[in-house]
Amino acid sequence: MADQSLLRTRVLIVGAGPVGLALAIELGHRGVPCLLIERNDRVGYAPRAKTTNVRTREHFRRWGIADKLRAASPLGVDYPSNVVFCTRLAGFELTRFENAMYCAPGRNPLYSEHAQWVPQYTVEEVMREHAQSLPGVDLRFNCELKSFAQDGEHVQALTRDLVHGEDITIEAEFLVGADGARSKVREGIGARMQGTYGLSRNYNIVFRAPGLAQAHLHGPAIMYWQINGDAPSLIGPMDRGDKWFFMPTGVQEGWKLDAADAPALIRKATGIDLPYEVLSTDEWVASRFLGDKYRDRRVFLAGDACHLHPPFGGYGMNMGVADGVDLGWKLAAVLTGWGGAQLLDSYEPERRPVHDRVLDEAVANHAMLGNQLWKDGLDIDSEAGAALRREVGGRIQATKMREFTTLGVMLGYRYDDSPVIVPDGSHAPGHDYVNYVPTSRPGARAPHAWMHDGTSLFDHFGAGFTLLASKDAPSEAIDQARVQAQHAGVPLKVLQPHEAGIAELYPTRFTLIRPDQHVAWRGNAWPAASAGILEKVTGKANSFMTSLKK
Repeated sequence: MADQSLLRTRVLIVGAGPVGLALAIELGHRGVPCLLIERNDRVGYAPRAKTTNVRTREHFRRWGIADKLRAASPLGVDYPSNVVFCTRLAGFELTRFENAMYCAPGRNPLYSEHAQWVPQYTVEEVMREHAQSLPGVDLRFNCELKSFAQDGEHVQALTRDLVHGEDITIEAEFLVGADGARSKVREGIGARMQGTYGLSRNYNIVFRAPGLAQAHLHGPAIMYWQINGDAPSLIGPMDRGDKWFFMPTGVQEGWKLDAADAPALIRKATGIDLPYEVLSTDEWVASRFLGDKYRDRRVFLAGDACHLHPPFGGYGMNMGVADGVDLGWKLAAVLTGWGGAQLLDSYEPERRPVHDRVLDEAVANHAMLGNQLWKDGLDIDSEAGAALRREVGGRIQATKMREFTTLGVMLGYRYDDSPVIVPDGSHAPGHDYVNYVPTSRPGARAPHAWMHDGTSLFDHFGAGFTLLASKDAPSEAIDQARVQAQHAGVPLKVLQPHEAGIAELYPTRFTLIRPDQHVAWRGNAWPAASAGILEKVTGKANSFMTSLKK
C-alpha cells in the first residue's frame, strides 16, 4: 500500500449515527484524535428514533448543545407530547397519556434537561455539526469498512472511498463498531447476536398530508395509536411541512405494502380522505438480540451492533448514545494516560445488564399493540360501545404506562457490578421502570439538583472526576484528595455546594463522581478510605499492555 493511502488516528469509529457521533464528541472534548467513517451520507426521511430522552439530553447539555437541539425542534419544544389512543383519527378517543416521555419544558428537580420529540436525522445534524467543530475529529462519509486486523499495538482497517473508488488503510489504536444491526465490525470479531428473531414484521411510512392535523378532533399529540379492526397502527407528526409517520401493527407474514398502496391503507386506518403523498417506505422486523461479546482486545461494539429490540419505549437511540458516552470517556482516559486496563474491561459489565433490562422492557411494550387491544364494537356509537371504550381505556392505562412514563428506566440504571465502582455495602434497591428515586449509592447516576443561582448541579461537575464534598468536610481531607489525584494524573475538580437540598441527596461527606455523572465511590472519611480508590475507579489495578495482549 502506498504511503499516501495510509492514515493514522488514535480511534477509528465505524458508523456516523448518533452512537458513533456521541463517541466522537466524547473523544473530541477530551482532545483525543479520532476518525469517523460512514458508508452512507445520513440524509433522508427515514423516521428511526423520534424521542431524545432526558438522559441523552443531559449529555447534550454537558456537551453544550442542548439549546441547539431545542432550537432545531421542527414542531417546537412547546408542542404537547401527548400520546392519544383512539379507534382512528376520525373516531373515538379511548385514553391518553399527557407529557409522555417527559418532553414538557420547564425545570424538574430530578433531571437537568427535559426530553424532546425530534426526528433522529435532526438529532444527527446537531451532533454532526458539533463533532466537526471539535479539533481532532475527522468525519468521512461515503467511506466503507472492508476488513480489519489487529495486533498488540494497533488495528489496521482497509476502507473504501466510495466516491473516488480508492482503498485507504487506516491505522488506529482502537476501533469501535457503531455500524448498526448488520455490523461489519461485529462480524470481524466473531461476535454473534443471540435472542429471538421476528417478534413482528413492520413498515415505517413517511408521508405528506396537508391539513391532516386539522382534520381530526383529538388535538395535538406526538403519537396516535389507532385501535381498529381494519388497520391497527401508529401515526403521528414528524416534521415541518405536514410530514407524518405511519406504522401498521397488524402486518401478517407474506403481506407486502407497496408505496402505491400506502395511501389507501392510511385512509382506511384514519378514516380521513386526504391526498397522501408517500415519501418513503421501510420494512423492518422487530427482534430481541444481544451480542455474546462486545469486545475483542482493541475492537469494541456499541449501539445496534451489539443490541437490538423493538422500538417501543424510545430506548434504542438513547441507549446507544449512552454506550458511546461510557466507552468514549474511558478510551480517552486510557489514551491520555490516566486510565488503566480495567477501565476498558468495565465497558461490557456496565452496559450489558442495562441492555438486558431495557430489552425486556421493550419486548414487554411490544407485546401490547393495537392488534391485542381491539375488541368488536369498540368503534360503535352506542352505550355499549362507550362502556367498551372505557374498559379498553382502563386496560391501556394499566398496561402502557410502563412505555410512556419510564423515568425509572431512563435514570435509574446502575453499574452495581462494575470493576471500577467501589461498593459501600449499602442495600441495592430493586429496579422500578416507572418510579425513579435518586440515590448517591456507588454505580448510580448522581442525583440532580438545581443550584440557588439557577444553574444545574451537573453544570458544575468537571470534565474528569468530581469530588462532591459536604459543607463540614475537613479541608485537610480535600487537600489530600487533590494531591493524590495530581500525583496519579487524574483530573479532579472539588465541589462544595452549600444548598441544603444537595446535602439531603448526598448524605456522605464525600462523593466521587465520574465523567459520565455516575457515582464511583462515597464515604465519610477520605483519608481512611483513600488507599486504592483512585486506582480502582480509573482501572489501574492491572497493567494496560498485559490486558490488551492476552
